[in-house]
Amino acid sequence: MPENVLTRLRNALSAALIALSCLLVPFGALAAWVTYGLADTGRYVTTMAPLAGDPAVQGAVADTVGAGIMHEMAPRLDHELGIRDERGTVRPFVYDAVRSFTRTEAFRTAWDAGNRALHGSVLSALQGGREGTVTVDLAPVTAQVKRQLTADHVPLARHIPVEHTEVPVLPAQELDRLRKGYHVLEVAGFWLPVSAAVLATTGIAVAACRRRALTATALGTALGGAFLLLAVAIGRRLTLADLPEAAHRPAAGAVYDALTQTLRTVSWLLIALGLTAALLCRLSELLARRRRASAAPAADPAPGPTRARV
Repeated sequence: MPENVLTRLRNALSAALIALSCLLVPFGALAAWVTYGLADTGRYVTTMAPLAGDPAVQGAVADTVGAGIMHEMAPRLDHELGIRDERGTVRPFVYDAVRSFTRTEAFRTAWDAGNRALHGSVLSALQGGREGTVTVDLAPVTAQVKRQLTADHVPLARHIPVEHTEVPVLPAQELDRLRKGYHVLEVAGFWLPVSAAVLATTGIAVAACRRRALTATALGTALGGAFLLLAVAIGRRLTLADLPEAAHRPAAGAVYDALTQTLRTVSWLLIALGLTAALLCRLSELLARRRRASAAPAADPAPGPTRARV
């Protein structure tokens, strides 16, 4: 086989392997983030902990818990006590008490405990250990609010029922689809990054010009990081747009940003490493050309004209 044909084949194979490797980079990062980031309860609780001090999150929790308390109190106020008009009187006290509670250290403790329990329930459902809708129980928060209202001598505070108020988080009809997707990501979280690394290494090894192949791999990695960063931004916009309550979108945005912080960091890291590697490859190529030019022997000067003797 002629050498030029062999060179073309090597370059074509190298280009195909490197392109496939760069294509796998963002998907591998996403799968690894889900498998080793979101699926770890300790990391999840640590990530969510700062949100207990976020005003938007505090407001959303106050609205949800306050609405739950008023919903549970309504039958007693209407039927047992026969004082329907008291609902409007009690509601401001309830909501103010809940908002006040969200600014206490006790709320931070309850927030961490609730997130730990919620993550465990979701993980158990995705791993196939339970069926039915995944919910979070607001009873511990309700109990804290009732104690605060009672201590403040708010009317009818003692009639607040501390019952298990289940807020749905993961619908039962979505569990099967989400469970299959989670199992796929569990496998992909390990094999996609490994495959990307193997393909890139092989593509660089078989290339006729390895410096150019390394440059292409670096630029493709940076492009994959940019694509991942764009996907995170688009995912945020779509997630917030699908929320039925516009008032809770700031809180949902804060949660989304906290959960995807690691993914955004990885995206910027891929971009920085890729561009840096490509720049170093380019600089090394320029230095190699300069060394070759300086090492080349200088051309012999042209002989001057000679004068012939007569």
